[in-house]
Amino acid sequence: MTKRDRQALLIDVISELEIDTQEELQRVMAERGASVTQATISRDINELKISKVPTGNGTVKYAKIVGGHDSHLTGKYIRVLRDAFMSMDSAQNILVVRTVSGMASAVAAALDAMEMKEVVGSIAGDDTIMMAIRTTAETKIVMDKIREII
Repeated sequence: MTKRDRQALLIDVISELEIDTQEELQRVMAERGASVTQATISRDINELKISKVPTGNGTVKYAKIVGGHDSHLTGKYIRVLRDAFMSMDSAQNILVVRTVSGMASAVAAALDAMEMKEVVGSIAGDDTIMMAIRTTAETKIVMDKIREII
């Protein structure tokens, strides 16, 4: 398995499961055919800028919130989401997110930084964001991901 394949698997695993330790991540990856050391997982976590985020039930899990950006922005994006988010609703594969007045662009930037593969794109106004999701089924997945953070 190449490094790229291993890192893609790591992202898939943390997207699907609530993993909170490197040891658990190592075990699940081995079950899926990638036998790696804890040191390799630690390096991959750093390279991919994966962070631990609250799950909403008092625990934490690994998540890739910010791709390509400095990792110090992760906390800022989470705060923006939590502080400005008001509600969300879906109409088939369109997700509408309501925010505090004037904050839709900031929340949209935070959501874009999550690099959710289900999202085709988003448009922000003053207090509303419209997100185009690939499929109706994936709309629920995106809503669940947003709920986990807020």
